Amino acid sequence: MTKARNLADLLNANGQIDNADIAGGVNFKNIIINGDMSIAQRGTSASGVSSSQFLTDRFNNSMSSAGTWTMSQDTDVPSGQGFATSYKLDCTTANASLSAGSYFLLTQRIEGQNLQYLKKGTANAESLTLSFWVKSNKTGTYIVEFADQDNTRYNNQSYTIDSSNTWEKKIITIPGDTTGTLDNDNQSSLYVAWWLLAGTNFTSGTLQNSWQSNTNANRAVGQVNLADDTANEWYITGIQLEAGTTASDFEFLPYDVNLQRCQRYYTKSYEAGTFAGASTGYGGLFGGRIGSYGNQPVQYRFFTKMRVLPTVTVYSLTGTSGAVSNTSTSAGSPSSDNSVSLARISQSGIGYFTGWTGGATEGWGFQFTADAEL
Repeated sequence: MTKARNLADLLNANGQIDNADIAGGVNFKNIIINGDMSIAQRGTSASGVSSSQFLTDRFNNSMSSAGTWTMSQDTDVPSGQGFATSYKLDCTTANASLSAGSYFLLTQRIEGQNLQYLKKGTANAESLTLSFWVKSNKTGTYIVEFADQDNTRYNNQSYTIDSSNTWEKKIITIPGDTTGTLDNDNQSSLYVAWWLLAGTNFTSGTLQNSWQSNTNANRAVGQVNLADDTANEWYITGIQLEAGTTASDFEFLPYDVNLQRCQRYYTKSYEAGTFAGASTGYGGLFGGRIGSYGNQPVQYRFFTKMRVLPTVTVYSLTGTSGAVSNTSTSAGSPSSDNSVSLARISQSGIGYFTGWTGGATEGWGFQFTADAEL
């Protein structure tokens, strides 16, 4: 019998996971990260959404002229499947007459270096099987898109929501693509996207349901308009993409492992459950002048190595974006002329924040978000 190991046994000196094999037989067969929608670092709900935005980690709402939406992490899940959360979209301002360029996709992008074992572009290219649970009051035809961004090759498949307000499991298998290898780097090579509405720019042709060079008019032929009524809702969870022609059981990861995988792309100093821009010092970073050495960089150990040097937004302790707080004052008032930025992250995962120009007796504090999404 194989002895189960603790998560700590799999971490290197930098606190990162080296081995794609953890206790319980998990082997990271699922190419999708956070497919159970359990991680939502940015928050659990956002309303008035009419442009592209992330909510649950790794999933981006990409939209244009698509109405207005509330998106949320929800507890409505398929019964008896082990899921605790789903992703919900609720139409709050309808758009029944779409413009030609209207679109709305829920997308996850994947690094090329994580996909080399698929052998895409060779005679041995692996098939891919996508499985997921979906629910909506809006029945009809929907489109899932697989896109090779390195070679501009697309494969678009339809599925049907048959019963209103009923969780249904969908399984889609596509053959391996023997044309176009994927770049072995940390950039976006492949994405999977769920269409929710599409204008005629994307529906006026013939559905490209095999790997081929992209034609926009062929991407979403037959797609229903989820934005045609404010009564419309759409839920998804249990997303798994794996090599092969068979859909296996969903691969549940421990919460801490799933979180660390998400933190490669987005992380924050705020406590869990606290929105960026909140007025709080909990979890914040603090610095000041040290004797004759001047203002020293503030160090922060990132939980895992981020994909690239992230785009950092700094907030004062009172929630002002682009500012830090002078903690030498009783109120810790924002000092917008003393903003701080992330200078670099060392190989050990230590980030160095610099930029404060305060006086010899002043301290400073701030919160931050760090974004390295694809």
